[in-house]
Amino acid sequence: MISVCLATYNGGAYIGEQLRSVLTQLGPNDEVVVSDDGSTDDTLAVIASLNDSRLRLLDGGGQLGVVKNFERALRAARGERIFLCDQDDVWLPGKVERCLTALADCPLVVTDCVVVDGELKPLAPSFFHLRHSRPGALHNLWKNTYLGCCMAFRRELLQIALPFPNRIPMHDMWLGMIAETHGGTCFVAEPLLLYRRHGGNASDTAGRSTATVAKMIADRIFLASLVAARTLRHWLP
Repeated sequence: MISVCLATYNGGAYIGEQLRSVLTQLGPNDEVVVSDDGSTDDTLAVIASLNDSRLRLLDGGGQLGVVKNFERALRAARGERIFLCDQDDVWLPGKVERCLTALADCPLVVTDCVVVDGELKPLAPSFFHLRHSRPGALHNLWKNTYLGCCMAFRRELLQIALPFPNRIPMHDMWLGMIAETHGGTCFVAEPLLLYRRHGGNASDTAGRSTATVAKMIADRIFLASLVAARTLRHWLP
């Protein structure tokens, strides 16, 4: 069974297109877990209009934020293979099949994507090239290239990664770092998603950080300590 975990907040403009691109690649027994963080636009109405029994809506009232909203979706997931999904992208044909194949070799997969604008016009043909994406804990500790919307992983990873610690920079960075210490990650250099950047995204992964170097170093040291602590807790009796 596949679980697609999607966190929404005021995503009515694009959520229908995104969900249709996802649902066409899933089987009848798979699920899409949508955790909504108190949307005030037509997000919930658009989801309901799709009338698909594979959609499971979690409406928690709001104020969780991106990281905790994704955590709620992941806690509700029932599948053995889990995909993360943003509310405003488009999955390209073959994404699910390609990720499932790669998951036979490693616990977490990140695929490449095409960066596009709000009208799906290409801005960059490869996110991997744009961000110098590659596996490795040290590389990604300094510059996160674990792009959540392009990520899929085995359920076993959740047994270690959940619950999310407080103050982690982003959920995808946490999951990627945990995977590096528990079997490694695979980066698939094949664009399987249109990564929409339209100025209203919940996160700005494609942008340049405004944090000072001192704060970035402090944040990375803190994250590394959290990963080490979680890893030791998992392996020690």
